[in-house]
Amino acid sequence: MNDFITTYTKKHLMPLSPNKKDIDIRDIAHALSFMSRANGHFPQFYSVCQHSIHCCEEAIARDLTAKTAMCCLLHDGSEAYIADITRPVKKLIPGYLEIEKTIQNAIYEKFAGSLPDKTEAKDVKDIDDALLYHEFMHFMGERTSDTVPFLKTRPEFKTIPFSEAEDRFIKLYEALYKKIIIEDCCLSVVNA
Repeated sequence: MNDFITTYTKKHLMPLSPNKKDIDIRDIAHALSFMSRANGHFPQFYSVCQHSIHCCEEAIARDLTAKTAMCCLLHDGSEAYIADITRPVKKLIPGYLEIEKTIQNAIYEKFAGSLPDKTEAKDVKDIDDALLYHEFMHFMGERTSDTVPFLKTRPEFKTIPFSEAEDRFIKLYEALYKKIIIEDCCLSVVNA
């Protein structure tokens, strides 16, 4: 039995020891566009890709750095390679969180330049949790916390074609990648 998965772009990625050269943004966008949020329990299809796009757009609206916005776009990237497991179960499966972390860290390093620092990680988590709350209110009429989290954007929670979600994800990635390079150059000049 093989220790790799074959991706959409026909790469062979080893989930237990991913090589960054095998991680492709097209694979992430494509796979996430086909994956349903809430483990498929929303009354209509709403993809992980759409969720990631909304998280990224929220980071941009909050004037966070391009790197933070990129981390928001990619925060569920590991799911493209190992799927997702619901939060209550995920923490009980030995080894799963470590595998997820290994893949996610490789994704951040490849596309965001480095892992998110504490502030960036907190911003990503806050935005992810805010979107989760508003998604559950919209689709299920259910609160996921006692307080209503702030959202600067007004995301449309509707089904869009897979290819449209995939294209929007790629376009956001491309724009942010260019901004990260510019931010890094400016930071290097300031710190020189």
